[in-house]
Amino acid sequence: MHTRFGGYAIGDISFVAAFDVDAAKVGLDIADAMWASQNGTYRFAQVASTGVIVQRGPTLDGLGSYYREMITESDAPPVDVAQALRDSGADVLVCYLPVGSEVAAKHYAQAALNAGVAFVNALPVFIASDPEWAARFTDAGVPIVGDDIKSQLGATITHRVLARLFEERGLVLDRTYQLNVGGNMDFKNMLERTRLESKKISKTQSVTSNVEAQLNSRDVHIGPSDHVPWLEDRKMAFVRLEGHGFGNAPTSLEYKLEVWDSPNSAGVVIDAVRAAKLALDAGLGGPIEAVSAYLMKSPPVQLPDPVARHQLEEWIAANS
Repeated sequence: MHTRFGGYAIGDISFVAAFDVDAAKVGLDIADAMWASQNGTYRFAQVASTGVIVQRGPTLDGLGSYYREMITESDAPPVDVAQALRDSGADVLVCYLPVGSEVAAKHYAQAALNAGVAFVNALPVFIASDPEWAARFTDAGVPIVGDDIKSQLGATITHRVLARLFEERGLVLDRTYQLNVGGNMDFKNMLERTRLESKKISKTQSVTSNVEAQLNSRDVHIGPSDHVPWLEDRKMAFVRLEGHGFGNAPTSLEYKLEVWDSPNSAGVVIDAVRAAKLALDAGLGGPIEAVSAYLMKSPPVQLPDPVARHQLEEWIAANS
């Protein structure tokens, strides 16, 4: 979202390490691994060989039952992630594990702490927003940006803005839903409903925290709905808001959003990575609240988007 972020351009980012558990990816150059196995997105850039080989990360709870139907788990022994980060000279570790990878995400978070590497938590496992984990990063002097990455223009940000608009125009929001379908492995994985608890919490609180109305749980339904393989990396969101305005006259709004899921997320994480590096340069530790509030669905502190954007720009200026 920023061409330059505190003096850092997108081209200043270099990959120095990568971790996966898919046998089709482990051992490949990252430029080849990104197109190996299950990847249905479109190419918007040609990536030359990097010399960075994908290493075997620990699986833990990272592979759900639907994932195991689609990929073969590598039989290589897992590496010591913290040591691999030290050896690579990494500044920032981005965690993009499958939804529901609670244990695995925290393993990578601890590895980042041990290696003194800034951490960007892009999935809905509550780490930056958990007081205990936040204290660990603060005490270690290691910055963290999290939790659960927003998309550049996704269902969450549009839903937040329109829900807020109801109230800013004097309407009462009575009920709302957000249904999401997609064709990538993220949506395939989320067919396993037991992996969805934190995802539903994250998406729901991101919307409800942006309005004054106290909606009953039965009046809010937000979450992934189904996997449609032929959509590939496209995601479709169907959103409805119902409320009432002057004279208690009913008002409803519906919209459909269609995006390519991976680039839509990458447009935000590219800022999160540079923010984490900026925090590292400034000697900051713990959750970077101004950054997380604007870029993440479940930050330590929820703020209205205009306020979060203003605080982000102030933070960039103060730490550049």
